[in-house]
Amino acid sequence: HVLSTLQRLQKLLAGQELAGGPTHRTMPWGSGLLQPLPDAGCSGSLLTPLPLPSEICPHLATPLHGRKLGKQVAVGHEVHFLCDAGFQLLGSKSRTCLQNRTWSGQQPVCHSSVTLTWVRLSLPVHGQNKSHLSATADWVTLNNSSSSRQPRCTDTRLGSRHCTCDTGFQLSASGMCQDVDECQLFQSSWQTRICVHNCVNLPGSYRCVCPEGYLMHTDQNSCNDVDECTNRQHNCSRAELCINVFGGYRCMHPECPKPRLNTSYVRTSKYQCERNPCPMDSTVCRLAANSVSFHYLPLQSNLTMPRVLFKMSTRRLVGDSLRFAITGGSNQGVFAVARSARHTGELILTSPVVGPATLQVELEMSQLAQKVLLGKHVFKVMTFISQYEF
Repeated sequence: HVLSTLQRLQKLLAGQELAGGPTHRTMPWGSGLLQPLPDAGCSGSLLTPLPLPSEICPHLATPLHGRKLGKQVAVGHEVHFLCDAGFQLLGSKSRTCLQNRTWSGQQPVCHSSVTLTWVRLSLPVHGQNKSHLSATADWVTLNNSSSSRQPRCTDTRLGSRHCTCDTGFQLSASGMCQDVDECQLFQSSWQTRICVHNCVNLPGSYRCVCPEGYLMHTDQNSCNDVDECTNRQHNCSRAELCINVFGGYRCMHPECPKPRLNTSYVRTSKYQCERNPCPMDSTVCRLAANSVSFHYLPLQSNLTMPRVLFKMSTRRLVGDSLRFAITGGSNQGVFAVARSARHTGELILTSPVVGPATLQVELEMSQLAQKVLLGKHVFKVMTFISQYEF
């Protein structure tokens, strides 16, 4: 799980680099111009942070003749136990990692408890009675159902038969080994689910499957996003930007603001436009943004909130104040801007968003001296919410 989380974090950081829009943008001020600099470091994780050692419970052993479902050992997570067919679970079926770093319940133990007494029938088999055959027989798969199998049985000295089933099956009242449907037992609740996406029940086992745009992780339970942009598995044109998102990609073509009232822009990179020099008598041009940058952020669905998505800052303050504001976009209601330091502002996602969805917001960072505008930069941020929570 830790490896999977690190790989997803690496994907997120790589996506920011591809988008030319790191989560932390530092802007120098001087001569009334704003100019984005290279990354000053990422701030604001889009993933749940890895648990600290103080938030992890001790490892739980798998009981003999049983199975343990669940690998998370952080506070709040659950682990579940099953016994092989022919064994009864004594102790707790589920245990939760508590705040004091101990597990709830008792360590389970699987005890052999099922003994069936079979009525002997004298049926001729190759000239013998079935009662005279060897007591040990290999199980077989019934033709009418792959979910039921004959048990392995041995005679006891008391004249009864002791029967057991293979792993993933349990002995039913009819005396047959019935498949345990792990998917039905555990997948329906997010608290007990054994696959991050879909679960397919198999005779005696189960298999996790991932949606399109993901590959199965080596743990066989979680899914890793496929980076179609890096792997060149996209159909974006050379004039478009390939932006990798969770479960897919987007082809983007950011455009500079169109000329208006003596104000025009020139593209200085794939992700930024700068304002051309203004005519001496054009107040409208001088009040327009000195530069405009484009940023693309991939997110999973239904993330816990609040969450810092984006940081804006300046190295040095030329005037006497720095102002951050949301000035546009189609989804302003789920965003907020807050000042985290004297020269730094943050874009915050305030409400959980269920995907798939595309959110757009426009931010403005302005520097003023005695309420007179010295310059400003506009950030056009587009957030792609996946339909999945991984």
